[in-house]
Order: sequence, then structure tokens, then C-alpha cells
Amino acid sequence: MQIKKFLFSVLQSTVFWTLAFLIFIFIKYNGIEEELRIYTDDVLNLPIAQFYNYGLLLGITMGVIYGMIEFLFDTHLSKRLALGVSVAIKSVIYFILIIILLSIFSGFIEEEIDIDLPNELGWWHQDPFFWTTILYFVVTSLIFSLLKIANDKFGPGVFFNMLLGKYRNPQEEERILMFVDLKGSTKIAEQLGHQAYSKFIQDCFSDLNNVLRKYEADVYQYVGDEAVLSWTNQKGFRNNNCVNLFFAFKAKLAKREQYYLKHYNIIPHFKAGLHAGELMIAEVGTIKKELAFHGDVINTASRIQGLCNQFNAELLVSKSFLDKSFITLKYKANLIGDIELKGKKEKLELYEIRKPNSN
Repeated sequence: MQIKKFLFSVLQSTVFWTLAFLIFIFIKYNGIEEELRIYTDDVLNLPIAQFYNYGLLLGITMGVIYGMIEFLFDTHLSKRLALGVSVAIKSVIYFILIIILLSIFSGFIEEEIDIDLPNELGWWHQDPFFWTTILYFVVTSLIFSLLKIANDKFGPGVFFNMLLGKYRNPQEEERILMFVDLKGSTKIAEQLGHQAYSKFIQDCFSDLNNVLRKYEADVYQYVGDEAVLSWTNQKGFRNNNCVNLFFAFKAKLAKREQYYLKHYNIIPHFKAGLHAGELMIAEVGTIKKELAFHGDVINTASRIQGLCNQFNAELLVSKSFLDKSFITLKYKANLIGDIELKGKKEKLELYEIRKPNSN
């Protein structure tokens, strides 16, 4: 999973910086020969095509290194450092990196086009090209960071849908919803105290986040010790993603059992409810804009999860969900019965989902 996350980070960064440097070359050199002819009658044969080649190579090199640094900070240092400290350290690293890369590429270009370029030691202090490049780099780096932050905030793909105005008017969609809740949360909170409990929840949801991308889930919201996840039908039913995620989350927590015992003397256990159906999605708010889900499917999924303790079950699903999925090919679906949900007139047929080798 970490390898996939690393490769995705590097690919994303490489594509962005390659495009960024190609655009920089275009802005700086497009039409420059026509402009210079105003001042000279000499025939100018600037190697523009070579500049694009070096821009491409510089973008790829910068993108790979940038992606590696971002992955390192996101994975190992983001929790230990304040956001401002992290940004400051990365800024210094990137500043040194751009000096080194421009110095190296300047040497290559100098040999290629047989023109003396300023690349001696300390050349960048008073070189206008360097500071123009730095200004461009800072702006594009800021854009990249803001896009990344926005994508993390709203979830993969959601931010761009909001940019396109997809949900300015309410849209009806088929969605799968999962409510995931910590078992015995009140007792755990009393045992740990509010500060340790908050860190405990942070760790739990961090482990949940580590399995989200693999199973194509979006986080709708976090509410206290509960997370609400969603999928489109295509993503959720594909390869049993929505059910596989819950058991992958269980496995992740079990793998980190010693960590939780060492730091909290508690092993976390979660329960979940799954339901699918039509709902409305719309942008709400102006001061703090976000996507809101409206519809009966949300209340039903929440109430299904609320019945887990009553039936001593970890994962409960509705019959309507089960009818649309293929989870019985991999898991056991044990009938709970027709259950009356609070606030619902009609009873709902519920099933408990277990792995075949579980009791």
C-alpha cells in the first residue's frame, strides 16, 4: 500500500512539474526571435526546441525529487512537525534543490548551444533568470500545495467536481454509505481522559485512512468517534470494495495491536452499518463550503450501524444492499430478521456479514 502511495505521489508531482516547466519555457521563449529582430539585423537561431527538451528533463527530475520529498514528509514527518515548520523546512530544501538543478542544467545547455552561461559558483546571487525562475517556482509550488490541500480536504475528485460546479444545483446519485463507529467509546473516553482519547481517535482514523485509497472510498465526514464513508455504486460494488474495506481496517488495527496496548492499554474495535440507495448531493454554505448528502439512505445506514451492539455484530447490511452486491461470493451473510428501525414505518431485513472462517 505504501509503495502504491509513493508511486502515485511521484507520478502526480512529475506530471505537474513537467507541465509547469514546459509552460515556463513557452512563456519565456515563445516569439522571442521575432521580438529581438526589432533590435538587430543578425539572423538569430536560438535552439528553442532544445530548451523544451531541457525543460521536459528538468520538470521530470524536479517532479520525481519533489514527489519523494512530499511523500517522506506526509508519511513520516507531518504528525511530528507543525504545518509552518514543515513548510519552512521544505522551502529551504526546494530552494537548494532548484539552485543545484539549474546549475547542472546550465552546464549541459552551455555545451549544447556553445554559449557562455552564468553557472560559476554563486552565479545565482545576481542572476535575473534565476530569480525569475524562483518566483515562478514559488507560485507554481503554492498552486500545487493548495490543490493538494483542497483535494485532501474534500476527497479525491470531489474538489474538481466543485470547481466545475457539478453540485451547485442538487444532484441525485446512487451511493453506498457506511457508518463506522468505535465500540465502547464512552467507557474508553472515561478511561483515557479527553486528551489521550483524542490522540487515540486520531490514530484509529489514521489507520482507516491508510486503507481508504485501495478500496476507493471517500470520507463524507468525521463525527466524534464515527466516520461516514461513501462510494458510488460502481466503485463500492467493484471487487467488494465497501465490505473489503471494513475487514481491511480490522486487519490494520489487529496488526497495530501492540502499538495501541503500549500507548493506550486498549485495543480498538469498530462496528459498521452499510446501506445503499438514492440521495441528493449539494454544495452548502458560503463561509465554510462543503458537500452535503440529503436523503433517507443516510438515516437508514446510521440506524443499521446503531443496531450492531444489540445483535453483537460487527457489520450489518440491509437486504437492498445485499441484493445489489456480490459479497456472498466471499463472505457469509447471516439473516438477522425483519427489524423495526427507529423513525421508520416499514421493517428492514438485516444481515450480518462475516468472513467464512469466523464464528
